[in-house]
Amino acid sequence: MRIGNFRLKNPFIAAPLAGITDASTRTLNASMGAALCFSEMVSGKGLMYENVKTESLLHIRDDEGPVAFQIFGRDPVVMKDTARRLAGYGNVILDINMGCPVPKIVKNGEGSALMKEPELAGEVIRAVVEGTDGAKPVTVKMRAGWDEDHLNAPELAKIAEQAGASAVTVHGRTRMQYYTGKADRSIIKKVKESVSIPVIGNGDIMCAEDAVSMMEETGCDAVMIGRGMQGNPWIFRDMALAWEGKPVPDRPSDEEIFAMIMRHFELLSEEKGERIAFPEMKKHVYWYVKGRRGANEIKRRINAVTSAGEMREILYSYFDGAAANS
Repeated sequence: MRIGNFRLKNPFIAAPLAGITDASTRTLNASMGAALCFSEMVSGKGLMYENVKTESLLHIRDDEGPVAFQIFGRDPVVMKDTARRLAGYGNVILDINMGCPVPKIVKNGEGSALMKEPELAGEVIRAVVEGTDGAKPVTVKMRAGWDEDHLNAPELAKIAEQAGASAVTVHGRTRMQYYTGKADRSIIKKVKESVSIPVIGNGDIMCAEDAVSMMEETGCDAVMIGRGMQGNPWIFRDMALAWEGKPVPDRPSDEEIFAMIMRHFELLSEEKGERIAFPEMKKHVYWYVKGRRGANEIKRRINAVTSAGEMREILYSYFDGAAANS
């Protein structure tokens, strides 16, 4: 599959997640088979005003796989400037967020709020395409619509294509649903039938079977995984194997999970320093142990510790005990 001038090795993509998909997380997902990994959302205004936190989101490790930067904003002039500023970075794709449902984004008319203003959305897309000057493909991520009465993803996808976008991603929920209910695959199918550019399906992909079935049901060209990859980078390996018709392995062993947690913490510490990495790593540990025996107790104990050393000791003890009882 190709998105503009970029060829994906498989159709499985790691979604942008605020506060989660930093360089360390992307590196692990890529190592397990993700064909493309998205950055956290980057504010066009933040970049224009040279905000230090915004700049930090643009760091790409030398050992990462291909990275797509996701930007957000509603001012075509600002977004065109953003695209120009990012022209020399190492990302392979520039994505425009028109699907974020978070109130602080929506109240500014950004994210999924742009689905209520398709004409302006088209101007923003066209501005970003012009700003890249053909150097990198531009994609757009959207939702099914604002609410059940305004399922306009097919309309916006057509506008995106006409404005020069090389692909669109569709999350099968409306903005008003947030992450409740079930993602509607039929809207993804309608988008696929409406445009000739690649369509990426998104929503409720929690295992390899979900990814394969979404592609079969909707005809989408690729699948984007969000919450299903939290604490589970192995999902990309599993999806690639299922897509190739090969057997999917059993869940990772205790040794594999422990090694992945330690590697994640190592990468996070390299990127941000242990003082910042330690509290951030706690949420990742919660996801890694989710559903395991004694997970709630581990979460309680780790939540109470005040040093990285204490957290490591708890994890050593927990996984040694799990291995001994397996």
